[in-house]
Amino acid sequence: MNKKLINLLRKNKRTVIGLLSGTSVDAIDAVLLQVSGSGAATKVKVKDFIEYQVPQKIRLEIFKNSDKNTARIDDISRLNVIMGALFADAVLKILARNKISGKNVDLIGSHGQTIHHLPEKNSYCGFRVKSTLQIGDPSIIANLTGITTVGDFRIADCAVDGDGAPLVPYLDHILFTHKSKNRALLNIGGISNITVLKRNAAKREVFAFDTGPGNMIIDGLMYHLFKKKFDKNSAAGKKGNVNTELFNYLLKDKGYSMAPPKSTGREHYGMEFQKKLLKKFNRVNKFDIIRTVTEFTAYSIWYNYQNFIKSECRIDELIVSGGGAENPLLMNCLTNYFKGVKVTRLKDGGITTRNKEAILFAVLANECVSGNPANMNRVTGSTKDVILGKICQA
Repeated sequence: MNKKLINLLRKNKRTVIGLLSGTSVDAIDAVLLQVSGSGAATKVKVKDFIEYQVPQKIRLEIFKNSDKNTARIDDISRLNVIMGALFADAVLKILARNKISGKNVDLIGSHGQTIHHLPEKNSYCGFRVKSTLQIGDPSIIANLTGITTVGDFRIADCAVDGDGAPLVPYLDHILFTHKSKNRALLNIGGISNITVLKRNAAKREVFAFDTGPGNMIIDGLMYHLFKKKFDKNSAAGKKGNVNTELFNYLLKDKGYSMAPPKSTGREHYGMEFQKKLLKKFNRVNKFDIIRTVTEFTAYSIWYNYQNFIKSECRIDELIVSGGGAENPLLMNCLTNYFKGVKVTRLKDGGITTRNKEAILFAVLANECVSGNPANMNRVTGSTKDVILGKICQA
């Protein structure tokens, strides 16, 4: 073990950069923060956050290569290197903005870019496997920045029969458990996931799962119909009305209605799902389409609360983060469904709706080098606690 890594492991306070590119692939989120302690004693202090735009050509290639009908193995191999370089450039940008040297950063935690996620245990060549694939190799990030990088967090959980997702409940439990309130932390990225925190919850009591679509269907249809990345300020959705036929069709989807533990992704709600929707409902007003899928997204979240959470924990607060928290129509729909529950956007010190997931991967990197397991058995369905992530030295 080299001296640099030994010194890193001995520290109780570390400067860490967290990186994330979600299923929407709109930008790489990079957060610079100080992490003190580890495990339940973890404290974070956010110093800066940036959104590094992913080139549109690369974004479309990622979508293409996340679809089993259009993916090419040589393209995925190249994208693995390209995304690693883009993640590294995002690090260099946030360092330059803060006028600090990479030598003063202890660690990077990078989620990578999910290309495919297969949480169901299927038979293949005589094996029964769950699998997940994230590109943007952490060794590329480490060597282009000169900073030790931890990445590829999900696969360790898959190795012990877990889904590899969701991972955000670990952060939720550390930072948001309340002494007197039952809380649910809802993250609306491309996919929506929810963490349930009973008052004073112990780690073993936390449960969480993907509820179904987040921004993925809305964003995908915004691009197909309007050539826009997302529905900014709900401008399109607010012009439309809920189409009953389309809404009832969406209700038949099994991705949101199956019982947890469960996780999902672009392989279910991606391009193939969206094109099928557009083909079947090609005569529906395009504003009505956006309004309807926004309504369905909110409904799918509420359905999961009603059917899989409420009997065990009646929540007092629903705290929303992720890009979906910036969609006024979606937030209004959630408020209408969750009557009697306080629905708010996340704002806790330096932790916001936009930087929370990047903070997660900074914390998970810190847990990895601290030797702490960070998966949650009840959440992912794993059979044991494992340390998440691979350490790549510069």
